Amino acid sequence: MNATDLSCPLPLTETTRVLLGHGSGGRLSADLVRRVFLPRFTNAYLDRLDDQAVVEIGGQRLAFTTDSFVVRPLFFPGGDIGTLAVNGTVNDLAMAGARPLYLSAGFILEEGLPLDDLARIVDSMRAACLEAGVLLVTGDTKVVNKGSGDQCFINTAGIGVVEHPWVLSADRARPGDRVILSGTIGDHGMAVMSCREGLEFETEIESDTAPLHGLVAAMLDGISEIRCLRDPTRGGLAATLNELAVTSGVGIEIEEPRIPVKPGVQAACELLGLDPLYVANEGKLVAIVGDSAADAVLERMRRHRLGAEASMIGVVTEKHPKMVVMATGVGGTRVVDLHSGEILPRIC
Repeated sequence: MNATDLSCPLPLTETTRVLLGHGSGGRLSADLVRRVFLPRFTNAYLDRLDDQAVVEIGGQRLAFTTDSFVVRPLFFPGGDIGTLAVNGTVNDLAMAGARPLYLSAGFILEEGLPLDDLARIVDSMRAACLEAGVLLVTGDTKVVNKGSGDQCFINTAGIGVVEHPWVLSADRARPGDRVILSGTIGDHGMAVMSCREGLEFETEIESDTAPLHGLVAAMLDGISEIRCLRDPTRGGLAATLNELAVTSGVGIEIEEPRIPVKPGVQAACELLGLDPLYVANEGKLVAIVGDSAADAVLERMRRHRLGAEASMIGVVTEKHPKMVVMATGVGGTRVVDLHSGEILPRIC
């Protein structure tokens, strides 16, 4: 046996092979993008590293995105891979302030998948499309030999129209801006994990998967001081804040008591030894907003059903650039770093 035969949970940033951690949304994911993809495809759109590209065609700004979904199990409390595929794609468009219009879907199916399960997934996608007001207009299906896949993977693409005049991007945070979170964190990740591990709690934990473009439209209406929007999916809130701090070259300070976590999610995280900051979400957003508009944006969010528990959790600072620092509930401070390795594999 040699070293490459061993399974090691520690990060191997100089590895010559793809690791599970490269899909985690953390340090290894960022390293993979910067080492392999950016140098080969570099252009003004891709280099922004936003959740979508905003391009102009015939005088109209369009948002374009793609995503893939490999969640296991396929069905979990609050949703399934179908709802996740639609809402996740819609939300990537929404983070540019776009109104989602059209989706595509490519299905990679494993031989032996029950047709009833596939129909259930497709029915969920149809319902999610109707809720979001989008059309699935093209698609593809491939089947692989039994044992060569894991039941069902879905790849999507989405197009939306950007009807506001502002630029929302990860490089626009400025010292003094406020950090607003739209609601509780960790719901989706712990719903999937509790189902996967067969854990039962007094209160069932459900995924927060939901389309966020309506909330975003309410936030943006007439307000020009929203700098950036992000949905904290893989890698959770911690990864999202670190991406923003690094891309904008600023520091971010957050307050732990202001970050809402449901008691059941907190209990599940403690049982599994996880930090909710690093657990995936599928129906939440983080907004970086100019100080003078922050209260108005927060009020609008709280009037929307998907922002009822919104909280102003921190501030952008010129101190400790490219770092996220949290004031803890016991009066201390700690650095919130990007995680290394894989914490919750195949969570979306």
